[in-house]
Amino acid sequence: MLTCLLLCLILWSKRATSSVGRDALSVKNKRDLPSKLCFVCGRPFSWRKKWQRCWQDVKYCSKRCRSLRSISSLTKQ
Repeated sequence: MLTCLLLCLILWSKRATSSVGRDALSVKNKRDLPSKLCFVCGRPFSWRKKWQRCWQDVKYCSKRCRSLRSISSLTKQ
């Protein structure tokens, strides 16, 4: 029983400290996350885990702004 508990503790600590599949971004506070301005609405939006591999390519804060991108490009001209 004790060996099983120790084994579980060791595996859990290794999993908690491993960086496999994680971004090099180490943030302790949500305020420290990088942010961008949306091209359509101009509002700031913060980094999300689902964007960790394509953060450089993210331009819009939401699906709604992505769908409105063609409308906003026509009105800016």
